[in-house]
Amino acid sequence: MSDVLGLNAPQQEAVEYLDGPCLVLAGAGSGKTRVITHKIAYLINSGRYLAKNIAALTFTNKAAQEMQKRLVSLGIEKSSIKQLTACTFHSLGVQILREEAMRLGFKARFSIMDAGDCLTILQDMLSSTDKGFIKGVQSCISLWKNNLIAPDAVSPSNELEVDAARLYPLYVATLKAYQAVDFDDLLILPVHLFRTDQAVRDKWQSRLRYLLIDEYQDTNVAQYELIKLLTTGLGKKAMFSAVGDDDQAIYAWRGATLDNLEKIRDDFADLKVIPLEQNYRSTNTILQAANTLIGHNPKLFDKKLWSNLGMGEAIEVTAMDDDNAEAEQVVAHLSRHKFEHRTEFSDYAILYRSNHQARIFEEALRNERIPYKLSGGQSFFDRAEIRDIVSYLRLMVNDNDDLAFIRAITTPRRGVGQTTLEALGEFARQWQCSLFEAVFKSGLTAYLSARQIEPMRVFCEFINQLSFRAEKEPVAQLLDELRKEIDYEPYLYSHFDEVVARNKWQNVLDFCDWLGKKGERDEKNLIQLTQVVMLVSMLEERDADPNMVQLSTLHAAKGLEYRYVFLIGVEEGLLPYQNKDEKEDAQVLQARLEEERRLMYVGITRARNNLFISWCRRRKRARQNEACEISRFIAEMGLEKIESLPVAKLSPQEHLARMREMLAPK
Repeated sequence: MSDVLGLNAPQQEAVEYLDGPCLVLAGAGSGKTRVITHKIAYLINSGRYLAKNIAALTFTNKAAQEMQKRLVSLGIEKSSIKQLTACTFHSLGVQILREEAMRLGFKARFSIMDAGDCLTILQDMLSSTDKGFIKGVQSCISLWKNNLIAPDAVSPSNELEVDAARLYPLYVATLKAYQAVDFDDLLILPVHLFRTDQAVRDKWQSRLRYLLIDEYQDTNVAQYELIKLLTTGLGKKAMFSAVGDDDQAIYAWRGATLDNLEKIRDDFADLKVIPLEQNYRSTNTILQAANTLIGHNPKLFDKKLWSNLGMGEAIEVTAMDDDNAEAEQVVAHLSRHKFEHRTEFSDYAILYRSNHQARIFEEALRNERIPYKLSGGQSFFDRAEIRDIVSYLRLMVNDNDDLAFIRAITTPRRGVGQTTLEALGEFARQWQCSLFEAVFKSGLTAYLSARQIEPMRVFCEFINQLSFRAEKEPVAQLLDELRKEIDYEPYLYSHFDEVVARNKWQNVLDFCDWLGKKGERDEKNLIQLTQVVMLVSMLEERDADPNMVQLSTLHAAKGLEYRYVFLIGVEEGLLPYQNKDEKEDAQVLQARLEEERRLMYVGITRARNNLFISWCRRRKRARQNEACEISRFIAEMGLEKIESLPVAKLSPQEHLARMREMLAPK
């Protein structure tokens, strides 16, 4: 089999092992996606499992789509791929909640609140405009949820957590009153359901008989508990394959925990551990530096990467005078390198620890007229015009969604002013009902005149008609009618200048076109699509110019690879990052240092051919130039010889002359 499928021996062992739980320690560039997709194919082709009984859980929609594409290339029939559950943890949560909503006290048409909606709810509760404080409270509640800590079990350790703990039960109750869930609920509610309802747990265990978990090291407490609840039971042998790399665990700040690697070893005594150490991406020079660096961390499992790609070029480390010089000289070197080696812009990535480092590099790239793509930019769904359209869809799905009601009825305005909405809100509060329901109550005439009520009832009747038709009529047709009915295009042109309005309208058309095609492809109606629309990253599915330099944080770069990587700002305080104002105990600081080392390891292993590292002797902070020290991580890489990239700055005339020289026929 290995010869036919091109698998090496450990990969083949991981694919064929079906005697119980399996942990595949897949080092960077070792072919983990290849192993997962080949294992799915093996499960189906061997006749051991039907496609409908297999679930492959990922952390991004892009990863799930990549698996499905590879399964097609492996000869798996599209009908089988369609039956397969290949999705994110949160998408699986949506499926479970949609089917079991009534058991949790929800109607099937519940709303999924995004982070912005939840921030608004907390802001109203806190009566504060301090966004940093509100986001801090939101983060505390999110971490408690992902750690499966109930509101009555919280033990606050600082002032922020005291405020968060006070609001936590009220926040949960408010979401329930809205018949809504937040992103974290998509994990914790299925866990609660499986813990308390054995019949439902048995039903889903029978449906999903084999689990494959991608990026296992990124799982949090709730995700691990969901895995256990789906795979274990009385007299039942756990059947799953978890694929991950403890050396790439870099998401502790959002609840992921390395403890899950210890738990899986302790909870499953018959666990089979298979390391994948052959790297198919990088030269051995790069891998040796990565191995030496990560060797300074304590190891749960021993693993060393190697490759058949030769030693390759030396890693270049350069000290820059300051951050301006770093940006100018790195971009100049990238430009020279591209001309000398006849490469593409997409072969290059500039990676950094923090988002604020990107600005000065954007400026330098623009000055050189080099196209670039910035990761971590504004999500397509965060654009105001998309949120406007989505508010109508959310209200159509769940008329208890007061936030969607307010946004939809006021964008564009339908003759409903702020005074009218305030009176409606007071009436709804007294009757303990949603704003939508309040519009139709006869007692509202004591608060508002018939002239004020009429446009609201027309609006609500329009939403009811849309909701009635949404389950059976084509998605594209309904969206086309929605855009025309609400006069959204004229609204944009009356509120923004022509260029901005045209761009916003095009975004709306793109969104509706995408949603219509997705409905047709996935055979879903508008109700079903709306319930999952907040979980889908449009940025992952929209076409982009591929020939661009990638600017990315190290976190966003995980899972990607580039021929040439510039790893910038490798200094103490930046990488490893350290907040000088924070005072933590030694154990916490050590854990953070180890995670920062893993982040550096991720950066190193993104490079295929060459790695260029830079650091600054001085860096501007709060308008002051401060002295910097080279990061300890560079010494920990164990480089025998440190090469420096050329830093001579050319004049525009010299640069142009050199370009002509390089392009001249030999």
